[in-house]
Amino acid sequence: MLLAAFIIISYLVHAGFTSQFDEEVSIYFQSVAGSTLLDLSMWFFTEIGGIFTMLIFSVVLFIIKKTRRIGLVLILSVLVGTIVSGYLKAYVIDRDRPDLDYLGTSFPIELEADTFVLGTTGSFPSGHATRVAVFAFVLGFALSTKFPRGCYLIWIYPFVVSISRMFVLQHFPTDVIAGTILGVLIATTVSKGLKLNLIFEKLKT
Repeated sequence: MLLAAFIIISYLVHAGFTSQFDEEVSIYFQSVAGSTLLDLSMWFFTEIGGIFTMLIFSVVLFIIKKTRRIGLVLILSVLVGTIVSGYLKAYVIDRDRPDLDYLGTSFPIELEADTFVLGTTGSFPSGHATRVAVFAFVLGFALSTKFPRGCYLIWIYPFVVSISRMFVLQHFPTDVIAGTILGVLIATTVSKGLKLNLIFEKLKT
């Protein structure tokens, strides 16, 4: 179902059926920028969705013996998600980012590139959304036994990061929607391949 949903959204974007919707949402986000607190908050959230932040956190989990399998799944999923999203941007969809000027507060540091592979500057799908969806899925799964209800709160993280990517005019809404689906698809595949569920067996022993 995830793969089918991603293919359908990709087709609709490539065929131009979502253009008006995407552009109207981007214009809205351009219009609401201007509050220093909001602008800098959105800058912060978009930065913590960058690949280097993700990899540092994943490596720390990998170093710790109890969370090594979780860290390994995260590292591989983040790298695969970044490469796949970069490939799709460069060779499949090849859609430009929103052609609008950001009118809000200047950022302390220039925004980190969405995808560092293949030298692409394309928009679809969002690499940030892909990576944060990977994080939410893997960590949510890992926390599901101890926090069966609270583990879903971790999805606030990809939601806020995705909103921030649209706010700073780096992505259209369909970019982050597709990126989220792609991230869950990749995280599911890697988690099954590396048997992430074995972390629960260790907890029993």
